[in-house]
Amino acid sequence: MGRKPGKMYRYVRGQSYQQRKYMGGVPQSRITQFDQGNLKAKFPITMVLIVEEKCQIRHIALEAARIAANRYLQRAAGTINYHLKVRVYPHEVLRENKQATGAGADRISQGMRRSFGKAIGTAARVLPGQKIMTLKTNKQNFKACKEAFRRARMKLPSPMRIVIEEGGHLVN
Repeated sequence: MGRKPGKMYRYVRGQSYQQRKYMGGVPQSRITQFDQGNLKAKFPITMVLIVEEKCQIRHIALEAARIAANRYLQRAAGTINYHLKVRVYPHEVLRENKQATGAGADRISQGMRRSFGKAIGTAARVLPGQKIMTLKTNKQNFKACKEAFRRARMKLPSPMRIVIEEGGHLVN
């Protein structure tokens, strides 16, 4: 049985649920690193990826976006010419009430009885205007960084925009 599509968990419905101690185990977040690249250097240009709608971003989507951006940057700019930071953490616990399908499923399935659901993953609840990722770089690698954010944006469920926070005068 595979994973359900991300569109099922994109929209914020109901109250926030983060109490892991009452749930029988929550899967570990797939995000392995939140800071990548050159963490010590000072870069003149700072770009951010900003979400435009209120939504939930699953931990798998955040990790896919981070990998897409980082892999492109390593090839195009080199590992010492940027600093990539993921700014959100998936606190929200996603639950699913599994239903049996197929022949004889009506005798096995419990329907909505005790339908609290099992924890299947985590998500980050984000608001419009919230920063998802930050990328710092120099003038030579600006185009590569913009392309990396474009690739990362494709992995995320909500419309995003790229904003230059610092050093905008250097790229014009």
